[in-house]
Order: sequence, then C-alpha cells, then structure tokens
Amino acid sequence: MKIAALYESVTQSIIKDLEAGVAPWTKPWKNGNVGGILPMNAATKRGYNGVNIPILWHAQLARGYPTANWMTYKQAQDIGVQVRAAEKSTHVVFTRKLRVQDKETDEEKQVGMLKAYSVFNIAQIDGLEPETIEEASPEVRQDTALLFIAATKADIRIGGDRAAYIPALDFIILPPESAFNTREHFLATSLHECGHWSGHKSRLDRDLKSRFNEKAYAAEELVAELTAAFLCAHLEIKSELRHAEYINNWIQLLKGDSRAIFTASSRASQAADYLRSFSEQVDEDD
Repeated sequence: MKIAALYESVTQSIIKDLEAGVAPWTKPWKNGNVGGILPMNAATKRGYNGVNIPILWHAQLARGYPTANWMTYKQAQDIGVQVRAAEKSTHVVFTRKLRVQDKETDEEKQVGMLKAYSVFNIAQIDGLEPETIEEASPEVRQDTALLFIAATKADIRIGGDRAAYIPALDFIILPPESAFNTREHFLATSLHECGHWSGHKSRLDRDLKSRFNEKAYAAEELVAELTAAFLCAHLEIKSELRHAEYINNWIQLLKGDSRAIFTASSRASQAADYLRSFSEQVDEDD
C-alpha cells in the first residue's frame, strides 16, 4: 500500500470510530485481551509505537482477535509457522532514515521517510499460541500508576473542579480523587495532564503551531489523549474517551489533515517514553 493511501485509510477509520462516539485507544480493555494490551511484535518481543498502536488496536478490535501480538509473513516463516491462506494483512509503518544533501549548504542531513509494511496477528497464524500474562490486582495496578505519576515530579495541585495544565506557571491542577467516578478515571486524567506537562519548553519543547496553525489546540489535546491512552495500556489502567467537544474538534482536525493522526501519535509516543523514563528503562520500539 502506498503511504498516501495508508494516511487516508487510517484517518477515515478513526474518523468513523469518533463519529460513532468511540475510539480504538479506549477499547483494548473490552476485547478480553490475552498476553498484554499494547501491540507487540511476537518475533522480536518489541512494542510498536506511534500511529501503529491505534492502527493495530483498531484492526484487533474490528476483527475480534484475542491478542495484541503481530508479526510479518517472513518472520512467521523464519520460525517455522505459517500464515493461513486468504488471511488479510494489516498495514503499519516504519520510518526509514535517509541521508540527503541540503541544497543550500551542501551538507548531508538525515531525514525520515515513512514506509508501509504488512503484519498478521498471531491469531491468523497456525502453530502459534498467545502467551498468558498473570495480571496484577486492580489495587496493585492503580498504586503502580500513582507511583509512576509521582516519579515524574510534576507539580500537581489538588483542588477545584477542573483538570488542566497551566503552561505559563508549569503546574497541573486536578480535582480531588473523590470528584471522579472511579479511581482509574482520576489516574487516566492525571496521565492526560502529564502528557501536556511533558511538552513544556524545558522538556520536549512541543510546539504544534507551526504544524497545525489555528488547530494546534485540538492537536495538542489529541497528543495528550493518545499519551494517556498509551500509558494507561502500559500501566493496565482503563481509559475513557474525552467529552463531545474534544471529539468534534478531533474529527474536524482529521477531516482537514489526513496526516494529523500520524503526527499526533508520533508526538504521543515520544511523550509517553519521556514520562516512562522517570521510573524505568525505555527501549526503542518498532
């Protein structure tokens, strides 16, 4: 599949989900996953990142696969197993680094070029069984998430009736946990605001204005939403979709820019890895 066609296909599928009031990044918990929530390459044991996460979540949910583990046709052959005849692949992307010569300075520089490739869920492959991972109790997972957030040392102030990150003052405000329907909703909201916090100029210096112009606010909210979703999956905390105003803004953003979800997902993976780095070693993902 050509990359332009993939941009359009992925964007249209996510718009369709959002218009139905759902999103692939809030649904993995409802699929009875076996062997982990985040998409992983079953051959390399490395996680996928960026837009590949919502792409593979969407494919898994749409086709009812019980596992988030994937591999290429060749990887299956290399370990002596076989993709079943007539199985449909899922297209994902990787960034190929190319060295090009700058026309103005004549100096060489490295640029990234997206390429598409095909993967199959292990449910489509004969001879493979999903690995079962023993789950921690909800209390343990929630306590782990609290420790994860605390490790960032973000300035989080509890009080009031709204959740927000204040860039000019570099702090997060959150209503008390008792104001949320569940403890997991409180944690997911905390991770969303930490996603915004990661973009401060003293950290990742994430400025989306040059890329999205007047839609930079909607794009930043989508980055924070995806950051929270990736971290909720990593920490095994159930996330919830933001309210209708955000959803409508994202639909308009995606309808006007088929590459927006790719940019937002890439920035979200960067933010999630940055936040993870405070408490764990982060390996480079697929």
